[in-house]
Amino acid sequence: MKPFLATLAVTALAVPSLAAAASPAVKVTDAWCRAAPKGALAGGCYLTLAASVDDRLVAVETAAAGRAEIHTMSMDGGVMRMRQLADGVALPAGKPVALKPGAEHLMLIGPKIALTPGAKVALTLRFKSAPPVTVTAPVKTAPTPAMSMPMGGH
Repeated sequence: MKPFLATLAVTALAVPSLAAAASPAVKVTDAWCRAAPKGALAGGCYLTLAASVDDRLVAVETAAAGRAEIHTMSMDGGVMRMRQLADGVALPAGKPVALKPGAEHLMLIGPKIALTPGAKVALTLRFKSAPPVTVTAPVKTAPTPAMSMPMGGH
């Protein structure tokens, strides 16, 4: 019985350290939010995520808006379309995933603060496996890409 208890004790001590070494984590870099005009109904935030193991960004929370959502943007027949990604964004292990203008991004719906340059937005990111990460994203003015408009008549 004593060898069994000794083995059990060694196993119990080893398992937490193994779990800590393999625990999922997500590194967040380059967080920022786009400046929006006064009275804007929504605003966009962007950042880069790097997961240590396969994971998924599943939610975002902030006190700076009525709600925050994970969105994607695409062009369809010359029309910009945005939609919420209900299942979030996949984060493959070791591969940075950029949430950026014109692609996947975070939307602040009903901002409660002025999204003016110099303001800061606290964002809490929730993942399927990794613990939540809170970052502070500065609000910046970003250059708007020129829209391609046909010239002349029909």
